[in-house]
Amino acid sequence: MSDTENLDKPLLERSTRRKDRKGLYQKPRVRCLWGSGFILFWILLFLAVVVPLFHRVPSPKTLEDASKGVFIAERAMDNLYNLAKIGPKVVGSDNNENKTVNFLLGEIALIQEKVLDEYFDIEVDLQQVSGSYIHWTMVNQYQGVQNIVIRLSPKNCTSKTYLLVNSHFDSKPTSPSAGDAGQMVVIILEVLRIMSTTRQTFTHPIIFLLNGAEENPLQASHGFITQHKWAPFCKVFLNLEGGAGGGRELLFQTGPNHPWLVEYYKMHAKHPFATTVGEEIFQTGSMPSDTDFGILIKYGNLIGLDMAQSINGYTYHTKYDTYKIIPSDSVQSMGENVLSLVQALSNATELHNTEALAKGPSVFFDVMGLFFVSYSNSSGIILNYSVGIVTIILIITSLCRMAGVSRSTVHNILGRFLLILVTQSVAFVLGVTLPILMANYFDKFGLSLTYFTTRELLFGLYVCSSLLGLLLPSYVFLKLPRNRKISFGQQLQMILHAHAIVLAILVIGLTLYGLRSTYVVTWTLIFHVLALAVNLMTSFHDRDISWTGAVISFQVISFLYNNYLLYTLVRALIAMMGRFGRSTNPDLIMAAMNALGTVLATGFLVPLVNIFRRPGVMVITLSAVIGLSIWTATCTHLGFPYRPQTNVERVPYLHVRRTFYEYDGTVSKDDSGYLFNFQDRRGPAPLEGTSVNLTGLVGIAAQCEEHMMCEVPLYDHRWVKNRMNAMWLPRKELIDPPLVPKVQLISKIVLADKITVRFKFTINVTDHTSLFIQPFEYVNITNWSFPLAYIGQQTTYHVYFSHGKDSTPLSFFIELSKTNGDFNVPLFQLGVCGHFIGDKGDELSQEFAKSFPDYAVLIEWPTSYQRFIF
Repeated sequence: MSDTENLDKPLLERSTRRKDRKGLYQKPRVRCLWGSGFILFWILLFLAVVVPLFHRVPSPKTLEDASKGVFIAERAMDNLYNLAKIGPKVVGSDNNENKTVNFLLGEIALIQEKVLDEYFDIEVDLQQVSGSYIHWTMVNQYQGVQNIVIRLSPKNCTSKTYLLVNSHFDSKPTSPSAGDAGQMVVIILEVLRIMSTTRQTFTHPIIFLLNGAEENPLQASHGFITQHKWAPFCKVFLNLEGGAGGGRELLFQTGPNHPWLVEYYKMHAKHPFATTVGEEIFQTGSMPSDTDFGILIKYGNLIGLDMAQSINGYTYHTKYDTYKIIPSDSVQSMGENVLSLVQALSNATELHNTEALAKGPSVFFDVMGLFFVSYSNSSGIILNYSVGIVTIILIITSLCRMAGVSRSTVHNILGRFLLILVTQSVAFVLGVTLPILMANYFDKFGLSLTYFTTRELLFGLYVCSSLLGLLLPSYVFLKLPRNRKISFGQQLQMILHAHAIVLAILVIGLTLYGLRSTYVVTWTLIFHVLALAVNLMTSFHDRDISWTGAVISFQVISFLYNNYLLYTLVRALIAMMGRFGRSTNPDLIMAAMNALGTVLATGFLVPLVNIFRRPGVMVITLSAVIGLSIWTATCTHLGFPYRPQTNVERVPYLHVRRTFYEYDGTVSKDDSGYLFNFQDRRGPAPLEGTSVNLTGLVGIAAQCEEHMMCEVPLYDHRWVKNRMNAMWLPRKELIDPPLVPKVQLISKIVLADKITVRFKFTINVTDHTSLFIQPFEYVNITNWSFPLAYIGQQTTYHVYFSHGKDSTPLSFFIELSKTNGDFNVPLFQLGVCGHFIGDKGDELSQEFAKSFPDYAVLIEWPTSYQRFIF
């Protein structure tokens, strides 16, 4: 190039480029110190903006503010203290059926005394209800469970459309349930208090449902929505759940298919916290949780919003879910949201005809709690395709412009770009797969969940692995000999274009698949497209690295949101990894989530490291951080998952007495042992080397292949689902349960068709009893007392039964058919499991429980199992 030609080049490019001995232009070199500042800037941005905004909640209001008609956290916390003090509230227990119900009715009576009678009517109904339905793979049958139902109506109201606000007061075994869902119950009480004592008006009556059997699971809400006198008038609901304690509550299910509900949340939630990503993750069914949301939709044809506390779920469903772990500011935050939504929805004209407003699902998300974005899924599809197409068009325009500026042919530019596209595709794949390979490596050696307590290890193990995968291909590529006519800056710009092409293809593909969470990729791409458009409209595009200014400026927004979403998912899901079961490697979930979040948050930033001198230092630094994290996770106590009280290992097990009766009534087996259902990937491994004696502990998978339900008293549908991973520890001394359910065969009658026989039974059940029924070969169940639709769904039928106030013995019949009409032979097996939740067991069982380490939280009780052949 002549001196005259060089004068045509922009000053910045001429000042930052120099020729090597072969006459090729070298890349511009910005001082390495600036590179360190570049990295530090993004780290500080995350710590100074994302983390504080994620944890931002309002200050709790006190009784001094009571006259203002606002939510008062102090009053709600006082109620929570007294509610949690009752202790565990398992269905059928005195705590749940009497103490808790009486406490809540007392608080409601105090509210009734202060109701503005000239404005409102308030009615309270204590419902006791029985029923059954098919839930997952079992019949879920309940008897005498209780609901406290309050109707608050404007004076002389004639509206026949109601708003329902629901939560539950029962608990899992051993749990005082302050978080799940005591805090929601007291929020409802406080909202009821404010709504009934504030001089205001609303159109639709409000039903406040405090249901007494959600953990059982979901029985009381089913009883209300299918049988209560006010249920047919309910059109829209708010379901309040507690998956943890602290922070803001996450809106994680909406509708379904009613965007106007999301718009109401957008307009009226004072502290928005929601994402379509959370909704789609939850609705895959992979999360170890369920809520009343599905029951109210399926059996009541309602629509609603499902909100739950999701931060600090380590104590969820354990004895440590106490009053002291619930911050009053988080109660204030949720209380303000619920109060505002109740006030808005109770005046919503949409309740009059909700069916006409079904217009498909929504795309929604909050931006760091500052504001809320929502639009219909159809609009989202148009936006996704448009952004993908515009991205491709602008990149083609940019490449053509590069050809003109560099005085190269378009063919030459496109050839180089295709090579870079392959390189950047490799970077994308490495950015996602390296963390996943790391997760597989740890799991292979029994080291999953190392991050469970030390969350910082997620950064070193997965985020840095992803960053290294993103950086390496571009670093190596730019070290290779370059095209004489294409500058370093242009090649670097092509790398970002290539990453954008990968994301554009991903957007189009995920949209075709129907994933609403595609919005995350779309908006990431939008901010790069905006930067590219600015550069194309100015001369920055043609200068060697001046275009990076617009890229960095727009990427600030993308970086903040993507990291905010990643941080949200990590904080919400990390505790769940400790109860995900043994069959799934939770590290794969955390690795994939961190990898995708890192790729989206930094995919356009990582290649810019190459503009600084010695970019290899970053490669070495990342490798060193990864190595240090591996050493920390594997060789120090920081990598051990569990801590006492705060980050516990859940150890559910049953003290089992098994008795097997043959067809002639003789006993073929009578033994005892402990049945373990470990809830995390490591299983019994963390207990090895402690004082607990697990000698003889074996898996029961082999039994499951040969015997009905593994010949053990599996507690509920989750235990049944996880039975192949359950373990049995034999015990020499027989366990003597408090009560052995008595199975009485009332009658056995051959029906008129001569090929059908009818058995009738009565069993004096415990408050939690499971029945397993398995016909022998050539025998079919044709009719019974349970839901008929369940017949034929399973090879072994599971009836989960529980009772609240009504302890009447369970009576049922079964009709079986056999083509040869020979009913004097074995026809079916019946397994009867009686659970004694809340009983500590015999002295030997109590000594065994005391031998566990302090980081293990036990969920255990005696159980009897009887197997009969009829």
